[in-house]
Amino acid sequence: MRLTDKQSSLTRAASPKSASLAVQAVLSLWLLLLLSSAAQAQPRQVVAIAHRGEHLHHPENTLPAYQEAIRVGADFFELDVRTTADGKLVLSHDGSVARRTNGQGDISKMTFDEVRALDAGVKSGPQFAGTKIPTFDEALDLARGKFGIYVDVKQASAKDLVTHIEEHGMADHVVIYVGLSEGKEIQRLNPKLKVMPEAGTVENAKHLIEQLHPQVIAFDAHDFTPEVIRVVKEANAQIYVDRLGPADNPATWQAAIDAGADGIQTDHPAELVKYLREKGYKKPEPR
Repeated sequence: MRLTDKQSSLTRAASPKSASLAVQAVLSLWLLLLLSSAAQAQPRQVVAIAHRGEHLHHPENTLPAYQEAIRVGADFFELDVRTTADGKLVLSHDGSVARRTNGQGDISKMTFDEVRALDAGVKSGPQFAGTKIPTFDEALDLARGKFGIYVDVKQASAKDLVTHIEEHGMADHVVIYVGLSEGKEIQRLNPKLKVMPEAGTVENAKHLIEQLHPQVIAFDAHDFTPEVIRVVKEANAQIYVDRLGPADNPATWQAAIDAGADGIQTDHPAELVKYLREKGYKKPEPR
C-alpha cells in the first residue's frame, strides 16, 4: 500500500470518531451560547428596603413595622440607632421622643428605663397602644436568619454597633449607613461589615471609594445623577437609592433601576415587592 493510501485509510477509520467529537463540540458551544443568552435575558435582582419598616400603617421603627416588612417580602428593613444616657442602643429616627411617643425629652439624655416606659404606638392608632421603642438587639433577633437590616447610624459608637451585630451573628446581613470616619473605625473592628456611605458629589464619591472601598453606596434624590452613578459603577460598588415621597412610585422605581440601582428604599414595601416580582427583578413569592 502506498503511503498516501495508508493515510487515506487512517483518515477514513478516524472519521466517525472525529465527526462525533465535532458534533459534541458544536453542541457544547451551542449550549454555552444558549445559557449565556438566557442569563443576559434575566433582569438583575433588585432588593427592596422598607424605610423604618412598614411605617405608613404601623408605628415607625417598632417591631410591628419590621414584622410587617418581613411579611410583605422586603429584603431589608431600615432602622435608626441611637444611644440612651446609660449606653443602651435603641431605635428612633428623631433625637426627641415627642413626635412618636406620649413623652418628652431627648433620648441621649434619658435612661433606657425612661425610654422603655413610653408608648411608641398609640399615635399610630389604639390597636398599637403599648408598643415600646425597641432595642437594637430586638431588631437583630427578629431579622436573624431571614432578613437584612439597613442600619442608619444616628448616634452610636462604632464599637457598640460592631459588638451587637457580631453577637447576633448578623455581620453578613447588614449594611451600615455611616460617615467616613466612623466607617473607617467599623472596618477596622470588623472588615467583613458592609459600610455604606452617602455618595454626594463626584469628588466625594471618589474620595469615599479610595478610603473605604465600599461594596455598596447610598444615594438619595439629590446625588442620584449619571455622573455620580458612573463613578460608583466603575468601582464595582452597588447602589441603594431612596425613592421616598413623591418619587415613591412604579415609574420612578423603574427609572432608578434603569439608571443602575441595585436596591430601592421605599415607604411602600408591599407595592415595591409586588412590582419587582412582576418585572422579574425579584424571585417569585414562595408557594
